Order: sequence, then C-alpha cells, then structure tokens
Amino acid sequence: MTASHPLHLAVALDATGWHPASGAPDGDPYGLAHWAGLVEEAERGLLDFVTLEDPPKRPADGSAVGHRLDALLVAAALAARTEHIGLVPTGVLDQVQPTRIARAIATLDQLTGGRAGWRTQVTPARPIVLAELFTPEVQRPMAELFERAADLVRVVRALWDGVDDEKELRALAPGRFAPADPDPHGSFTTIEPLGGTAGDWLTIDSPALAPRSPQGHPLVFTLAHISLPYRYGARSADVVSVTPHSAEEARATVEEIRGAQAAAGRAEETVHVFADLVVFLDATPGEAAARKARLDEAHGSEFTSDAHIVTGTPGELAELLLEWQRAGLFGFRLRPGELPHDLTAVTRELVPELQARGVFRKAYEAGTLRGLLGLPLRAAPDTL
Repeated sequence: MTASHPLHLAVALDATGWHPASGAPDGDPYGLAHWAGLVEEAERGLLDFVTLEDPPKRPADGSAVGHRLDALLVAAALAARTEHIGLVPTGVLDQVQPTRIARAIATLDQLTGGRAGWRTQVTPARPIVLAELFTPEVQRPMAELFERAADLVRVVRALWDGVDDEKELRALAPGRFAPADPDPHGSFTTIEPLGGTAGDWLTIDSPALAPRSPQGHPLVFTLAHISLPYRYGARSADVVSVTPHSAEEARATVEEIRGAQAAAGRAEETVHVFADLVVFLDATPGEAAARKARLDEAHGSEFTSDAHIVTGTPGELAELLLEWQRAGLFGFRLRPGELPHDLTAVTRELVPELQARGVFRKAYEAGTLRGLLGLPLRAAPDTL
C-alpha cells in the first residue's frame, strides 16, 4: 500500500549512541569533528532534522559517556557545517529563562537561515518511581510542571513575536516572574531573595530580542510518553514525538493528541506526531540482534528503552515505518543504538529503500525546517 504522504525522518543524536555500551571508534566524542561528521551524514541522507540531547545526567544511569556538551553551543557550531538539515537542540524547561532561550534559539535560526528548532524537555527534580507515576501525589506536581512549561513556551513565542513590554509578558504567565529588587541602589549584602519559588523566571526590563526568525517561529518539538505531556505538546508544540510499541498503540496515541489539540483551541493548526524508535540495523538478518546482544554483555545487563527497539534489516524497518505511518504518524525520530554504525545504516540503506518505494524525498525541497515539514510560516501579529 502506498503511503498517503511522504515519510519524514529525524535522528536523535546522543554522544556515541543510545546503547550505554556504545563507544566512539573515530576519536573524541566531545570534539567538533565527531558531531559534524554525524550531522553531515544525516544531511547526506536528506533527513529532516537532528535533535541534540542535553538532559541532566545522573551518575547512576550507567552511561558510557558521563558528561554532556551544551546542546545549543553544539548546534551553533554545526550551523556553519550544514546547509539544509534542521538543528534542534534540547532545552530543559526548568533550567532556562524565557528571555535567554528565546534569543538563543532565534539567533540559531538566523545563523542557519531558518533551520532551527527547540526541543523542550520537562525534567522533574527527582526521579519518579514507575509504580508511583499515576498516583495523585505524583500527578499533581507533574501537572504543575507542564503548566509551567506551557506558560514558558507562550512567553517565548511572544518574545519571538517581538513583545518586549514586561507587563504584557507578565500577563501571559501570571505569577511566574520573580519580582525585581525593590531597592536596586541598596547594599548587595542586605538584598532579600527574590519572591516566589526557586523556579521563578527573572524579571525583565526591555529584553534584548534577536531579529524575527526567518520561520516566524522556530520549530517547537517535544517528546511525550503519557497523557500529561500529550496535552502539553498538543497545546504548545509544532511536533510531538511519542513512544508507542505497536501500530495500534500509535493510532490510539495520535487520536488522544488530536483530541487534546482540539481542547486547546488548536484544531485548525498543524501539529505533527512523530514516533521515537531505537534502531540497531544491519543488512544481514540476525546480525543487528547479535550486535545488540554483544553490547548488552559488555554493559552487564540488557538494554531497554521507553521507545520500541528495532533490531533488524533496513528493509524490515521500512515495513514497520510504513505500517505505523498508516496509524496516523507523520514521521519518525530514530535513535541510533550505536554511532556511527546505525546512523549510516539509516542514511545509506534505509533511505534508499524508502526512496525505491516512493515514500521519501530525493532532494531537499525547502530552505527552512518548517518548509521541510509542511508547516506554515508563523506570521507576526498585526498588533506589532
């Protein structure tokens, strides 16, 4: 069966790969050559965009690479090494100030000529035990985290629209901004802490804004696993990636997000739903599973993931993508299990397989990330 629309593919780059026993065979995983090589390969494969991970690392997570570079700075360095592919760094929402992140992402969009996005991530301060995830004691503070995230994105979008009046910005997120120092000429040693909570945003006074984005608004992307983040994505994002483990689950998730989108008053707007998949790919049947088993042995335990794990051939993955696409998904964000092996399997084997089936581009058809994804330019408000 032919797909109703072309497939869209992105890759999630995380140091040396998503398997914790993956290594960096080509040298320094922190060097520009490593990152540039990965993103240039993704661009050669005509992929829509790459996301760059930047969540907080906990020492107990067992990762082979125990440190992270700043995703925004990596994306800025890659801007000059790429021409077409979208660059989407991660920003953890409880660690950013709206004025700073708005200007940083808008600057990246200027440097890339309209290829920037922002992967918004909400990270609780403490780990959540899975058995307690759906209890009222956990759901209430989680709901507040996502409400705060939605307010932050609303303020950032206003900043991208050129709003620089503090009162207008405060009105968009009442109670979120910490008050200014009531006596700015007093002694620093006697200053009182800013009001509110430790997570409040800084008061702004005529914030410095970057020029308006070539896209109007850079792309806003988020990853969602359950209903609360589904609702947040439907309310605030342009692309929501989810983690189903079957076509049936994908279909139900898409339907839930569409309902949340309508409830948020965005039924007429385009919100794309992608699915995340962890991929181990080899041309020879059985080799990908054997390679993952060797990595599991080196790690000392079986690697599992929130996303569905595919171990197979590029042709087998192509069949799965087309089956899941018919469940209503617009595209897929692939997480290579081992870099660069599984990335090159995507670009040099999966992509030609999809092209031969007539479901993937053979050249970049737009100059902006929104254009690649068929998303409209965000026009400036008439009031500005």
